[in-house]
Amino acid sequence: MSIPSQSFEQYTVAFYNVENLFDAIKDTQVLDKDFTEFGHKNWTENRYQKKLKKISEAISKIGFEFTGKLPAIVGLAEVENKKVLHDLIMQPKLAPKKYDYIHYNSPDERGIDVALLYDTRVFKLGYSEPIVIELKNKEGVLEATRDILYVEGVLAGTPVHIYINHWPSRRDGAEATDAKRVEVASQLIQHIEIKDPNKKRIDPHLDINEAHHVIIMGDFNDDPENNSIKKGILPQGFDNITAPLKKFHRGTLNHQFKWNLFDQIIISESLHNHVSGSLYFYKADIFDGIMLREWKGKYRGQPARTFVGGNYKGGYSDHFPVFALFRRN
Repeated sequence: MSIPSQSFEQYTVAFYNVENLFDAIKDTQVLDKDFTEFGHKNWTENRYQKKLKKISEAISKIGFEFTGKLPAIVGLAEVENKKVLHDLIMQPKLAPKKYDYIHYNSPDERGIDVALLYDTRVFKLGYSEPIVIELKNKEGVLEATRDILYVEGVLAGTPVHIYINHWPSRRDGAEATDAKRVEVASQLIQHIEIKDPNKKRIDPHLDINEAHHVIIMGDFNDDPENNSIKKGILPQGFDNITAPLKKFHRGTLNHQFKWNLFDQIIISESLHNHVSGSLYFYKADIFDGIMLREWKGKYRGQPARTFVGGNYKGGYSDHFPVFALFRRN
């Protein structure tokens, strides 16, 4: 007889690209005119509130069937500012759970940033900062790109270092932009390697406070087999726990009827451990239930998007969330 998963002390860590979570207010500091009432997207307060409701509903269900509770940590991409994060955690599905958030404005010209939501009852924040990424074009001029959000804290008694990413897009072609993502991976690893690199490895002799537990999550705009991930990150003592989820018929986003797994969670090898009292990785999955899918038409089975091109569809996001379950030894 199997033991119900709720019998274990376990926590959900998730990542979700929420597809342009903008408020309906014009911000003179960024290019957000499209997401205003008289902009190209005709983004009204009503549409904004509908988006908040849908995203909060989705977050409330990530991992719930396994843990019976909402996620402890949720990394987010494509959020505009602190206002949208405040409005999100005040939604009825999330407000009772005591979430807080971490956000810094990044240099992204459209004003879309990464952020972290966390349950204040199980995650104790220690420190956070944006990691500024320096990318130069062929002329040696710096290009504006999104920061990486670094957060240090204690998750259910286990110290962790969390990195939230949204890497440069493939808009100009995958091969033409590959070097940008490889460079971002290099700068990320440089930040991580400031600490003892060997403490990311599996070592049964390291106690709960000695190991350097790292969780890297994000929309990498690359698949697990691409150079930025496979060669840039994994050899440095990491395991891509979401890589096995990519299938011909499954992923986190669909482009021209082809699945990609750009949304991933990568952990240090140290999170595969048997250390007493420590969290350890149990399983990962894509949250791609029917509620988040198109249910008819030629896009059936794909993410139910807010927009398809310039057409408003009122869905959730063009990405599915990914999540990982961690249990305590």
